[in-house]
Amino acid sequence: MRYFEDIEVGTVESFGEYHVTKEEIVEFAERYDPQPFHIDEAAAEESAFGELVASGWHTAAMSMRLFVDNYLQECAGMGGCSADNLRWERPVRPDDTLSLRTEVLDTWPSENDPRRGYVT
Repeated sequence: MRYFEDIEVGTVESFGEYHVTKEEIVEFAERYDPQPFHIDEAAAEESAFGELVASGWHTAAMSMRLFVDNYLQECAGMGGCSADNLRWERPVRPDDTLSLRTEVLDTWPSENDPRRGYVT
C-alpha cells in the first residue's frame, strides 16, 4: 500500500494499455455526449475530424480507469479535488490504444493531519 509520505515529487510512471473500440465510443456518446461526430459515422466524416472520434469525457474516463487499475488501487487515497489543465490535444479514434504517463509535480500536507496531504 502506498501512503502520502511515500510519494516523491518528480516521480514519473507510465503504465497500462487500453484498446478503444468503435462500439464503446458510440455507446458512451449516446449516453453522455451525443454530438454527431461521436455517434454517427456519416456525420463524423463530414466533421473537422473526418471520422468517428471519442468524446473528450470518454477519454478522461478511460484514462481514469487506467490510473485506478495501475496506480490508485495500491494507494491509501481518499479521492480527488480537481483536474487542473485538462486538455484534449488529439482525438481518440476507434482502434487506438491508450496508455498513461503521470508525473508528481508537488505534494503538501493537510493542515489537519500531516500524515495526509495533497498531490499534484
